[in-house]
Amino acid sequence: MTAAAPRPKTLPIAVALFAAGVLALVVVFGLFAAGYTEMPLWLSVAACLLTPIGLAMAVLSVVRDSRRER
Repeated sequence: MTAAAPRPKTLPIAVALFAAGVLALVVVFGLFAAGYTEMPLWLSVAACLLTPIGLAMAVLSVVRDSRRER
C-alpha cells in the first residue's frame, strides 16, 4: 500500500476566503437593493478583495499540488 499524499493546507483557506468574499458581495447587493447607498468601507473591501484573493490562492494551490505529484 502506498502512503496517502499530504493534502495542501492552503486550499481550505482559499475556499473559505472565496466564500467570505461571495457572502460579502451578496450582503452588498442585498443592502443596495434595500435602499442603503452608503456601505461600510470594510464591507466593500471584503467584497472586492476576498473573492479574487481566494480564487487566486485556490488556483495556485491546485497547480502546485498537481506539479508535486509528477
